[in-house]
Amino acid sequence: MKNHEILAEEIQERDEEALKYLKNITWYRISEPKGFKLEFQFGTNPFFKNSVLTKTYHMIDEDEPILEKAIGTEIEWYPGKCLTQKVLKKKPRKGSKNTKPITKTEDCESFFNFFSPPQVPDDDEEIDEDIAEQLQNEMEQDYDIGSTIRDKIIPHAVSWFTGEAAQDEEFEVMDGEDDDDEDNDDEDEDDEDDDDDDDYDSKVWEPFFVSLRACSVSS
Repeated sequence: MKNHEILAEEIQERDEEALKYLKNITWYRISEPKGFKLEFQFGTNPFFKNSVLTKTYHMIDEDEPILEKAIGTEIEWYPGKCLTQKVLKKKPRKGSKNTKPITKTEDCESFFNFFSPPQVPDDDEEIDEDIAEQLQNEMEQDYDIGSTIRDKIIPHAVSWFTGEAAQDEEFEVMDGEDDDDEDNDDEDEDDEDDDDDDDYDSKVWEPFFVSLRACSVSS
């Protein structure tokens, strides 16, 4: 998975040992509610008890698609092995009666945060515009990762493992850039019209605030 640029950004160095126990990834459609589920199968490992971790995407309309919410498996970490948190130790102040180091736990970046997706607020809960925008970005990123695994990684797992798929995708991007150069003149004429439509390009996020309300039905 590290050979794909989107997933490479999510996988931290501390995740790599745990991901060595990943045996297979599959996906399948779900009908009620509509959407799809990713299933990650792990061998016995020293990090967590789960043999299977899942990520489910519920769609309001799978054909559009409009994301309603995502649900991930709660990971049962072994003591001291949680990869989504880190323990910070701080020396006590001079003169303090407590001579033991002060420990503090805080969240950290990890691929395994993928199984703790953004939570959409209830329908009757007021939400600040800035927070709503941040939530939208987080949901978009989460969906991008899930759909990349479904559409890119799973069908061509061996090619991504060997790095062949990454090279093929790089060539496709280069070819696309050449095509873009040829079309630049035509695109410049349409820039003003395109700017007006920027907010409506992605059907996943066009009705985002509507989907926020929809989430509360199943929250």
